[in-house]
Amino acid sequence: MKDGTKQPATMNCLGLLGGMSWESTLLYYRGLNQGVARRLGGLHSARLLMHSVDFAPVAALQAAGDWDGAASLLTEAAQGLRRAGAQALVLATNTMHKVADRIEAGSGLPLLHIADATGEAARRAGHRHVGLLGTRYTMEDDDIVASRLRQRFGLQVSVPDAPGRDTMHRVIYEELCRGVVDEASRSACVALIGQLRDGGADAVVLGCTEITLLIGPGDSPLPLLDSTALHVEAALAWMIDDTAGPSP
Repeated sequence: MKDGTKQPATMNCLGLLGGMSWESTLLYYRGLNQGVARRLGGLHSARLLMHSVDFAPVAALQAAGDWDGAASLLTEAAQGLRRAGAQALVLATNTMHKVADRIEAGSGLPLLHIADATGEAARRAGHRHVGLLGTRYTMEDDDIVASRLRQRFGLQVSVPDAPGRDTMHRVIYEELCRGVVDEASRSACVALIGQLRDGGADAVVLGCTEITLLIGPGDSPLPLLDSTALHVEAALAWMIDDTAGPSP
């Protein structure tokens, strides 16, 4: 094209399964569109389909430990995305990766796992021991993120102590998921990162998609691995053939 806009050979259609919470799904939607525009220029925007669930029933299933029920709900949504034309899935939440394998199998679509995007970035940066912040589920259940970081990327993973996990969980569900960013909570989270650093961590994983609303690089005593931003970058790499040159 005469304006130098890059024309991708193809732009794959991404299925975005969000709403958990919508605060972080907004970051995904913005990041995907900004990323496409940055790569391709002009009026290009992301080719995606989104199903944003009502988070309240999902959160209730989490609290009840009904992961089968949550998996069924999200698999049905993912199946709808496939019928609409999505070619792969991004699950815009760390915690619900607890049932990622079931969603992937039930939908028949490949799922771009958030822990893979995070682990790859940690490996590229040379990190060996990461602290993990997230919901209580993510910090206490190895099957969500931690075991994948260990087994696939050779990372040592540490989490805060029990009071720290309680604090992080409360901040996420009572504040960040509701759009509340509190300075006292920021200070408390920075203190938790400091404790992880003192325990030997050389980076910290923001392992809940909302935490990036609260903690930025200027706040943290450790390098940040922002799972939301890293997941978006992995999705963009899948969506776009970055080797495509300018159109004639």
